[in-house]
Amino acid sequence: MKLDEPVASGGLPRLDRIIVAVLLVLVAALAWAFTVHQAILMDEMEAAMWRDMNMSMNGMEPSWNAVDAVMLFVMWSAMMAAMMIPGASPMITAFATINRRRQARAAPYAPTAAFLLGYLIVWAGFSAIATALQWLLQTLGLLTTMMHSSSYYWSAALFGSAGLYQLSPLKEMCLAHCRSPDVFVLTEWRDGELGAVVMGLRHGLFWMGCCAALTLLLFAVAVMDLRWVAAVTVLVTSEKLLPGEKIWRLTIAVGLIAAAAGLVLLGWKGA
Repeated sequence: MKLDEPVASGGLPRLDRIIVAVLLVLVAALAWAFTVHQAILMDEMEAAMWRDMNMSMNGMEPSWNAVDAVMLFVMWSAMMAAMMIPGASPMITAFATINRRRQARAAPYAPTAAFLLGYLIVWAGFSAIATALQWLLQTLGLLTTMMHSSSYYWSAALFGSAGLYQLSPLKEMCLAHCRSPDVFVLTEWRDGELGAVVMGLRHGLFWMGCCAALTLLLFAVAVMDLRWVAAVTVLVTSEKLLPGEKIWRLTIAVGLIAAAAGLVLLGWKGA
């Protein structure tokens, strides 16, 4: 597929750009509202258990059933939408732009919802993996029932791994695709609704290569701590959208590795 001008800059009429932006903001706001609600519930539950039972969260055995698993999956899915929509918005706008042009030329086009479906499949898959990982970490005693890390060394390993991954060629490649929606649309375009879903899947996988390691840092601190959820959102959005990709990538890497070293020191002092 060939275009004579960049896809993402000025392609959509002003009204269409406003509609796309409003819809994305609305979805992100709803996701954040649900995430905040769940965080408040977790804080209230933790306070009640400490007050009424007077027991350490580390000493409690994790109790899981099908309903717990579904609710955690929903929680992770909402957090993914809240954290990732800001960084994904340029790609979504680029796809809507090219579809608008194709529609104007009476050429075959696919609804933007089909592209989003591919994205959502990847996000849902990651949420399912995160849910299973949370169960495993609680079973191993590395995560408390209140979703807090119980080991400085485990937290250090996550921070250190994420920091080293920032320096890897895979991270660099995935970030390049995430930062260049025009290039992705021009090189990866597929006609039809199924093609749009495949495009969403492929770009969603590049997203996972960019953001999964940073998102999993929630297991190194506290899964439902809104300060850390917000911090991860800022990190993944900044390195995707702000100028200076290499500077952001290296700065984040240095910060994560330094945090890992600090956690190791805390674990050694507490031993």
